[in-house]
Amino acid sequence: MEGPKAPRDPEKKRKSFYIMRGKSIAGFPQADGRGIQFLYMNDGRMISSSRIVGGITDEEMLKLMETTAGFRQLVHSIGITVEAQDRELVTEFCFQMYGHRDVYGSGTTLRLPVKANGMEHILKLEDCEWSSDDNIPGQIRFEFPRAGVLATVAVRFYLQDGFDAPEVEEENPVDFTSPDYQRILEKSLMQTGNNARLKKAIEKARRGEEVTIGFIGGSITQGAGAIPINTECYAYKTFRGFCELAGRGTQENIHYIKAGVGGTPSELGMIRYETDVLRDGSVVPDVVVVEFAVNDEGDETRGECYDSLVRKILGAGNKPAVILLFAVFANDWNLQERLSPVGRAYDLPMVSTLDGVTEQFYFKPGCGRVVSKNQFFYDSFHPTNVGHTIMADGILHLLRVVDGREADTDTLDLAQTAPPIGGAFEKVQLLDRRHHTELASVSCGSFCEVDRELQAVERDMDLAGTPEFADNWAHRGTESGTAYRPFTMDIICESLVLVFKDSASNQVGCAEVWVDGEKVLSADPHVNGWTHCNPQICFKGREKKSYHVEVRMAPGQEDKDFTILGWGVV
Repeated sequence: MEGPKAPRDPEKKRKSFYIMRGKSIAGFPQADGRGIQFLYMNDGRMISSSRIVGGITDEEMLKLMETTAGFRQLVHSIGITVEAQDRELVTEFCFQMYGHRDVYGSGTTLRLPVKANGMEHILKLEDCEWSSDDNIPGQIRFEFPRAGVLATVAVRFYLQDGFDAPEVEEENPVDFTSPDYQRILEKSLMQTGNNARLKKAIEKARRGEEVTIGFIGGSITQGAGAIPINTECYAYKTFRGFCELAGRGTQENIHYIKAGVGGTPSELGMIRYETDVLRDGSVVPDVVVVEFAVNDEGDETRGECYDSLVRKILGAGNKPAVILLFAVFANDWNLQERLSPVGRAYDLPMVSTLDGVTEQFYFKPGCGRVVSKNQFFYDSFHPTNVGHTIMADGILHLLRVVDGREADTDTLDLAQTAPPIGGAFEKVQLLDRRHHTELASVSCGSFCEVDRELQAVERDMDLAGTPEFADNWAHRGTESGTAYRPFTMDIICESLVLVFKDSASNQVGCAEVWVDGEKVLSADPHVNGWTHCNPQICFKGREKKSYHVEVRMAPGQEDKDFTILGWGVV
């Protein structure tokens, strides 16, 4: 056998830092049979990963990563490592730059085939062809030839001459049995609240009766960052723990509802509760976990929608238990100070992941730190499998504490308990083509199509996405505005919320909502820049009477598309 030829002299070792390290990914099913893991780098995510995973503190370096031009000035090459059970499997690494003119279409996409054998492959930026329309680093994708592949990846940036990076710090595995970990769980328990409803659900399950535990929230509740998303998310892990606590480890009489929708606040949650959790009346939950503490910054009411949602759940005839869960972002932030008064007013159990983990992030290894930010966070917003486990364990710690105590008397009287933030939307209902059509007289005008390209989420145990607000009204732009007619409805109500579809497409335009001849809202689908459900309040707390509502395309945009997903009506 002929031996290898003499290798070239090694290139000098460049300074580098990781933006992903030991990161679990999965090939989520695509229509063409492939599997793809999307990892978004925009909106500060890549900068956050550089801080958390790479230890970068140089603000000038972080600033360069805001644009493609700065990224090329900073980064010489990219090292990519993929490990999977099938070592011969080849995945394609893609790093897409978003464009100025067309976000998804006019920028550069860097590509490199990578064998899943654990060896690092190098992509040199100087060898790539670049678009003149590049704007910002947008997303990384790992594209697999088939769906369902599980892998572990690392991505690191090798730096141009003149830039420096700290040495990589080794991390110890998380010890879930240590006294320090138990202290994390204890610190996460904000209050047990009145335990009557939780005790009732636990005892009901132990008797073998049917019990349902539901979860409503944003992308963390959807399972973002969990690999695979259906079994490693905090919601499913909490459900499994509840089964072990109250159902002898079986699921025969205990049922699971997961209703997280990425990027959406309780302003949308209160409208979709009946469809996504109650499943149009077919589900009656005994326990509902509410998680919006990192999604509600954009809530126009600054907590009233959250308060209204909690009251809506608590007011059900079977008197379900409500657990308030406060997740955390990588910048040590959430909205629990704003939202926790709701839990105190109704004496509800509350669990704060922020309180549990944040302080110990800054301890040294061996001196009280159980989990690092790199181990906890998948990106700047979402937890890893480890992070989801810690969130679930916080809820399960609450359940064990409650289970060990005597039952309280359920003293909650919603009619006699003033909402601490506001309850104007407690009775909100979804109006769309299928739900509560009797509430309004609708003429759809040229908003007569049904949009099928919708935000889709993995409900319950499914890996395939379920479209949100499928019974919508869509306007398709025409070449001339002659065929355009506004959407109109006459409705008796006191509050009204428009839910519309966001999009990054240039074919989508803006619309306006007019009420009794007055413009009350401009709806711009490009603000969020992705296919997403967006609620905006038209009015609230008005006199209950008949209103004439019109949705008009913004002047000059009649040839653009716009989708009314539905209405929230009080």
